[in-house]
Amino acid sequence: MFDNLSDRLEQAFKKIKGQGRISEINISETLKEIRRALVDADVNYKIAKSFTENVKNKAIGQQVIKSVSPGQMMIKIVHDELVDLMGGQAVDLNLKSKPAVILLAGLQGSGKTTFAAKLARYLKNNKKRNVILVACDVYRPAAINQLKTLGEQAGVQVFAKEDEKNPVKIALDALKYAKENDINTIIVDTAGRLAIDEDMMKEIRMLYDVLKPDETLFVVDAMTGQDAVNTAKAFNDVLDYDGVVLTKLDGDTRGGAAISIKATVNKPIKFSSIGEKLDDIDVFHPDRMASRILGMGDIVSFVERAQQQVDEAKAREVEKKIKKNKFDFNDFLDQVQQIKKMGNLKNLMSMIPGMNKAIRDIDIDDDAFKQIEAIIHSMTPYEREHPESLNGSRKIRIAKGSGTTVQDVNTFLKQFEEMRKMMKKVLNADPKQLKRMEQLNKNLFS
Repeated sequence: MFDNLSDRLEQAFKKIKGQGRISEINISETLKEIRRALVDADVNYKIAKSFTENVKNKAIGQQVIKSVSPGQMMIKIVHDELVDLMGGQAVDLNLKSKPAVILLAGLQGSGKTTFAAKLARYLKNNKKRNVILVACDVYRPAAINQLKTLGEQAGVQVFAKEDEKNPVKIALDALKYAKENDINTIIVDTAGRLAIDEDMMKEIRMLYDVLKPDETLFVVDAMTGQDAVNTAKAFNDVLDYDGVVLTKLDGDTRGGAAISIKATVNKPIKFSSIGEKLDDIDVFHPDRMASRILGMGDIVSFVERAQQQVDEAKAREVEKKIKKNKFDFNDFLDQVQQIKKMGNLKNLMSMIPGMNKAIRDIDIDDDAFKQIEAIIHSMTPYEREHPESLNGSRKIRIAKGSGTTVQDVNTFLKQFEEMRKMMKKVLNADPKQLKRMEQLNKNLFS
């Protein structure tokens, strides 16, 4: 995501020359490169031109602090301007009504149905909402079955009437059902089309008028670039929706839609969706996205993902075991499961500052832990609780049972032991030093 744009911007910042003060002369080449990079990323030329003009006006005359280079100063200015361009701050959903109605609109293939299930799971788990999904796509073959399957995976109920072909009737019946069954959130999945057409617009407008939704979200495939922006504008002219959802940000996208859609339709991007797993959904934070575009990572989102999956009581128990050198393979397996729940591994690693470039050409499979899990699952309960018991004959048996080699088992055991030592060392560190580290973290995330 944004790899090419990030590289181009990085090269542009290197062109800044001179010290002490940023002037029109020493940033002219950089501004040209930034504008070209944005246009190549499928950002509308007028928006790219306006963006660089704003950067120029804010940059010229800026005093450069001794410990900061002109290039670093420009990065800060470009970062702030990107944040403004993408909306400034995250915008939450309006869910005050009972039940709150969320209407999803978009073209066919935009990932609308999958996003409906992701949003339902997010609201159920993170906001503790009682959610139902409503199947109002009566045209696409298997659309209802797909929503039912996804709803089951998300752990939410799906309201569907397979014999009914009127989506407005289905939606009204779902609204009545929600009121009668104390359901506080309805997510309506509507039909998409291969292109914008009059019938489609009439139908979605009828649903909008009848349901009077608290939130109308336009779901758009980020991989379509500037076409996504144009489609968003056409829908907004008819529907006046509340926000945008960008899907498939993990695909071969140049980033233009994410950067310029807010400036075009003046509607906030509320969510972004990366990957096919139902947990692959993020509230859209312009400041964090700007950091990722500039290759600075997104450590705040990484920490939030971790906090969502960590069981605090279990974490305290594990901490005690580490201090006593009792951390075993069962504990390690629990940690692996928590990491897997956090989402796509490559996307997670790209959130760590400096990692995105390092792992760009590395294929990180989501099944990267499979071999480790197979090795642990091939151990007896006693062996899992007593890592020191693994002798030569036990290793041979474990290797055969896991479809690996004794060398693979030895490599894992060595890494496991090194990890145990490192964790114990950290936990037994000087409390004053840990306090300083904690304060640094608070300053970083405040």
